[in-house]
Amino acid sequence: MSDKDNDKREEVPPTPEEMQETLKDLFSKIGGMGMSFSPFMQEMNDGAPEESEPESIEIDTLESLDDFNLIPREVKAHLDRFVIRQDEAKKALSIAVCDHYNHAKSVRALEDSGEVDSMEYQKQNVIVVGPTGVGKTYLVKHIAEMIGVPFVKADATKFSETGYVGGDVDDLVRELVRKADGNVELAEYGIIYIDEVDKLASKGGGSFGKDVSGRGVQTTLLKLMEETEVQLSNPMDMKGQMMSVMAMERGSKPQKETINTRHILFIVSGAFSGLEKIISQRVQSSRIGFQVDERSELLDSDLFKNVETQDFIDFGFEAEFIGRLPVRVVCEKLEKKDFVNIMKFSEGSILRQYEREFEAYGIHARFTDSAIEKVAELAEKENTGARALMTVLADMLREFKFELPGTSISELKIDSNLIDNKKEVLAQYRKDGLKVNIEKVRDEVTIYAREFSSNHGVKMDFTQDAILALADLSSIQGRSALQICRTKFKDYQFGLKLIQGNNGRESFKICKEAIEDADKFLSEMVVHSYDAIKKDEDSGEITAKSPSISSTND
Repeated sequence: MSDKDNDKREEVPPTPEEMQETLKDLFSKIGGMGMSFSPFMQEMNDGAPEESEPESIEIDTLESLDDFNLIPREVKAHLDRFVIRQDEAKKALSIAVCDHYNHAKSVRALEDSGEVDSMEYQKQNVIVVGPTGVGKTYLVKHIAEMIGVPFVKADATKFSETGYVGGDVDDLVRELVRKADGNVELAEYGIIYIDEVDKLASKGGGSFGKDVSGRGVQTTLLKLMEETEVQLSNPMDMKGQMMSVMAMERGSKPQKETINTRHILFIVSGAFSGLEKIISQRVQSSRIGFQVDERSELLDSDLFKNVETQDFIDFGFEAEFIGRLPVRVVCEKLEKKDFVNIMKFSEGSILRQYEREFEAYGIHARFTDSAIEKVAELAEKENTGARALMTVLADMLREFKFELPGTSISELKIDSNLIDNKKEVLAQYRKDGLKVNIEKVRDEVTIYAREFSSNHGVKMDFTQDAILALADLSSIQGRSALQICRTKFKDYQFGLKLIQGNNGRESFKICKEAIEDADKFLSEMVVHSYDAIKKDEDSGEITAKSPSISSTND
């Protein structure tokens, strides 16, 4: 055996301190990439448990799952509160969810008996077909909240097969752990919802989808949807790997390193634009006769009843991928009556949001039935589902939300007249908003006069015409009467004290002229006070009450 081999045998693993030095050298060499060693190392140290107290994580018992006793009707009734229409989708999802978690509950109960392996069960992953804005995400989100399991939503377009471009699909599973606050066991019963899955199609009708990484992502996803172990730490994440190494070197207590996807429910959805043509062509070609109706049909429930696995394959999906999604359902396009029901009866109605937003400005917004009908009609034309309600209302009420706050308007009636004649109605509200409440102005003037007297020992008595002038000015400037007084009369104490010294007056009437030109009004008062003194001196009468003048004449 050579000396070189002996040297290898005698090599000793580096100590944590030596490893830190090695890492420090590494980071110093790549510092030009904007990576700092110290904060990174500190984070690893902070995240690692103390050697004297190994970290122990207790997994909470899944009481919400152990006590799962929901029936499909109850789940659908819950969804009816938030999503209008889509009854078939609600039924299918309710049944799939109840079957899935009842099975998971049974498996948990038999885990220690050795009978689990004999239980045959095909996971009821779901594929939802439907246009944008019909409530697909909303349905899944509220199901997860009702059951009490973590929920992750992502767009399929953001993922790639390897993770080098886009995201790693395994990160969806890791995200469940984060949503479960690190509780891996709870995360293993979560729900993953992937939208725009139709964009993963590699072909279909000649030009659907993309063929860059879609096929590879399908392959990776189908493994997750069946059962596999996913590393809790992304192998492409250098930071996570280094933290794992540091934890091992510190002798930390081993923790679970993977998460099993056996009981994770996968729900995917997409618009599947073009699938209706594939179904229609197949159905029509099977009809007897030589003339085939080539009209394009919408993908509704009736047409979707004819969908077959081959249709999805022709669209561009792998047979194995579609095979992992046995439950298939369609969400139908929303119509005018559906938009009306969404605004009137959904607990998440957009109208409640707008009412709260106007209420924040002290304005009570009231939607009439005629306005709701009109909004629904406009939203249907947008062709973007329930999201169109926000688009329509934002355009309709933007100017009112900008113009009315800060005015005297306390109620906004939103009806069909406002929608059809927006400019005229806004102009009238703008005019009405200029009519400032006189009593409010009077109260603010009283507050200012009291402050002025307290601070300077001189009283200001505002006449009725001054109060009316302040009201007009307040409406024009959009400022309170109190703010205007503090600006206009900010230096009045000097002039009024001077006049008080000339004639002993303690109270001064503030007229309309003072509101129109405060400086001119005060100047004329001061000049008048001196003219009065001069006149008295010429006549030999002393009427001034100032101490200086009085003492002189005594």
